[in-house]
Amino acid sequence: MAVHSTAMERAGRILARWKRAPECIDLALLARAAWRAAAGEKVAIHTVDVRLVRRHLIVEVRDEIWRRQLLALRPFLLANLKRELGEEAVEDIELRLACPRKSPGRVLEAPAAPRKPAVRDEADLIADPVLGALYRARRKRSTA
Repeated sequence: MAVHSTAMERAGRILARWKRAPECIDLALLARAAWRAAAGEKVAIHTVDVRLVRRHLIVEVRDEIWRRQLLALRPFLLANLKRELGEEAVEDIELRLACPRKSPGRVLEAPAAPRKPAVRDEADLIADPVLGALYRARRKRSTA
């Protein structure tokens, strides 16, 4: 996998510097590939989605802590992206929290939780049957 991503990064650098690249290739796809090279593998695994919208790279991050860390690194990341893709490809990086995605299709209701019988005795609240029996026996002896 590392060999494949390295080859992709090299191809991305060559295509980014090619004058006719915007006419022939998808810059959004190229930006997604360049993100891993610009951010580094250890940082990129904490991002959920990367897309290019009007020269703004939108990066969705798993949690607020990683978003703050990447905000601090934004000038460095932007410089790396410009080095990978050329000066005109990416103007800014926007960091967003990733929202959990709903799956398409019909919504199924969650099955109702089984009802527990009404508590008749406080010993019924003890989950372990042996301890419950010991508790009942001890209570019976103490009240006798």
